[in-house]
Amino acid sequence: MPLRALWNRARGALLQRRAHRIYRRTVTDVTNQAWRLAAELHDRLPAWVDRDRPLISVITPVYNTPKRYLRDLVDSFLLQQADFAELLLVDDGSTHQECKAFLDCLSAPGVAVHRMSENQGIVGATNLGMDRSKGEWVTFLDHDDALAPHALAVIRAAIEKHPDGNFFYTDEVVTGSDLAAEDLFLKPAFDRVLLSGVNYINHLSVYRSQHAKRLRLRAGTDGSQDYDLLLRYLTDTPDDTVYHVPYPAYLWRRDGRSYSVNNLQKATEAARRAVSDAYGGVAVGSSSVIPDLHRLAFQAAHRTWPSISVIIPNFNAPKLIRQVVGGLLDKTDYPTLEISIIDNGSDNPETLDFYRELTSLHSNVSIHIKKENFNFARAVNRGVSNTRSDFLLLLNNDVEIIHYDWLKEMVSCFDYGNVGAVGAKLLYPSGNIQHAGVIVGFGNYAGHWYLDQPGQFPGPMGRLAVRQSLSAVTGACLLTKRGPWSEVGGFDEQDFKIAYNDVDYCMRLRKRGYRILWTPFATLTHHESASRGSDETPENRERFEREKANLDRHHGTVGFEDPACNPWYTTDRSYPTLRRRAALPSPRTNAIGGSANGRANDMALAR
Repeated sequence: MPLRALWNRARGALLQRRAHRIYRRTVTDVTNQAWRLAAELHDRLPAWVDRDRPLISVITPVYNTPKRYLRDLVDSFLLQQADFAELLLVDDGSTHQECKAFLDCLSAPGVAVHRMSENQGIVGATNLGMDRSKGEWVTFLDHDDALAPHALAVIRAAIEKHPDGNFFYTDEVVTGSDLAAEDLFLKPAFDRVLLSGVNYINHLSVYRSQHAKRLRLRAGTDGSQDYDLLLRYLTDTPDDTVYHVPYPAYLWRRDGRSYSVNNLQKATEAARRAVSDAYGGVAVGSSSVIPDLHRLAFQAAHRTWPSISVIIPNFNAPKLIRQVVGGLLDKTDYPTLEISIIDNGSDNPETLDFYRELTSLHSNVSIHIKKENFNFARAVNRGVSNTRSDFLLLLNNDVEIIHYDWLKEMVSCFDYGNVGAVGAKLLYPSGNIQHAGVIVGFGNYAGHWYLDQPGQFPGPMGRLAVRQSLSAVTGACLLTKRGPWSEVGGFDEQDFKIAYNDVDYCMRLRKRGYRILWTPFATLTHHESASRGSDETPENRERFEREKANLDRHHGTVGFEDPACNPWYTTDRSYPTLRRRAALPSPRTNAIGGSANGRANDMALAR
């Protein structure tokens, strides 16, 4: 290998290590700051009046656990100084003398040891712990993990602030064997769609005891027993009673000791059975990006596919319009399409010849030409009014179709129910990500996240490898239905002529109670803005700034904390980094409807 190549490789490795060290320092700084803020909250909590009736029961099945892990776990509970909580250690027939001796000698306030006569596995041990627990709420702590400082105080404050809550979950710290912070799992607000693809909730999950005891953990779910209980518990739980508590409350030691790590295939199979059961027996496959994650099939092979009207605004651009229409006609596996091209007065002979060719060969293609000042929103609205299908696909002329099954995937996403719009994964011609969803509040307005990352980039907790709910998706490839479209009045032709009309439409759908979905299983190439003129002219810049201001006026985007993002992430860049805060973020739901318009809200200290 040439010396220059060796130097470049060594330099790249050095820069990578340096970036990793900087990130770990940031993780530590942000985590410590969160814990300091939680200490202030803890100091304000009143004393618990009835120690015989704890608020929270923490259950930990134990089996041959190393003594130092047990000591870390118990110490982390005692340091909570939580007179409102109890810790139940359930020994599942341990045979290692070190573990047995530690449990025999353990005597601490609020800590109880229960023994099983024989090993019954994590399911049996956890169920016994629930049976013996006295708390109104119950949570689970793995035997090789620990509670973060003030975790239970933050959860108590959330429960008392939101007595309507039926379920609470927190963020978590990923640690090494020594419990030193290495990474943060920062989660979105509750999202059933995301949960069907990955158990992003994981630790720390807090259940109402009565309901959890009634459901119990099921035999045969080892490795995914938490996921299975979670899905069954949340089946009938209203979305607006599920609270995300944005606090790193759990220390997750990732050293390969857990059942799910050592028995990955069995755990994955158990997880897919749980997801299938939760969705009425729907088949579950794997994600193409991360095979261990999940994709609901929705009986796609046995359905009747609805007709779709495709609306494509265009002006000249003969190569682009030929490419996108050719992709619809020849590269899309879909039975019934109605294609409506809304032309803004093309005068290119090649484009006009192509139009004549299209209409002579394809009865399902119509061309509507009208020369006027360009207004993208008006063009789309005209296209919708000229079509008949219940499903409406908004498609830019600079999109290239690269897979045959993309459109059936987008239609399938409506089977989740209450869906208003579905967006696709769009790649630049280079193969990097152009669209993986829009985060409202980025840059105080709205923007694409993880822009220009590699096409197979999985995102945080694998989120870009599965379907998920978002606040908005791009109109470059957006599938919606005529009912919701008419209900909110389509695109706004006055305030969003060119920019943000898609974001505005999605936000109005959310306020009416509709979900906005994004799927990585419909992937297309987007030659972004290849057919548009420059936005750098003074007139266009003025119009763009006006439409940004309109977005804030309509939806309060300045200071908006998107439920799909996490309050500990920065909002000034496409690839978010960690940020410090002056106060703990408030617990939050992802209830769609009127609450979709919300400004940043920090958690008040308990009074």
